[in-house]
Amino acid sequence: MAGESKRTAKRKPGRSLPRISDAELVVMKVVWEKSPMTANQVVESLENQKNWKPKTIHTLLGRLVRKGALDYEKHGREHHFQPLVDSQEYAHAESRSFLQRFFGGEVAPFLACFLEREKLTREEIEELRRILDEIQR
Repeated sequence: MAGESKRTAKRKPGRSLPRISDAELVVMKVVWEKSPMTANQVVESLENQKNWKPKTIHTLLGRLVRKGALDYEKHGREHHFQPLVDSQEYAHAESRSFLQRFFGGEVAPFLACFLEREKLTREEIEELRRILDEIQR
């Protein structure tokens, strides 16, 4: 028997991304990495990473479903969770929000501020050059 779905498997285009708290983001990262996952698999993954009780993790999963960040299908007694929000799309939106709040949306002042205070390895510098060269092409 096919599983019941709480909602459609994809977030509707044009809808804004849900606001995800830091704790919810920890759960999202686990689901992004290994979806679909049962609630028990999420609990097992996070019990090893965090000192959270299973009830806390179930609460976070429920919040993420209500916010439209996760969907689930019910197979028997198990809920299989999958993301409705793409991890790259979410990272980009959060990065843009950060840049807007602190640097007026400008990337160069952010990079200058960051690079003045951080020591990059030779490999990191080479990777940044490669990315910039690729963008310039």
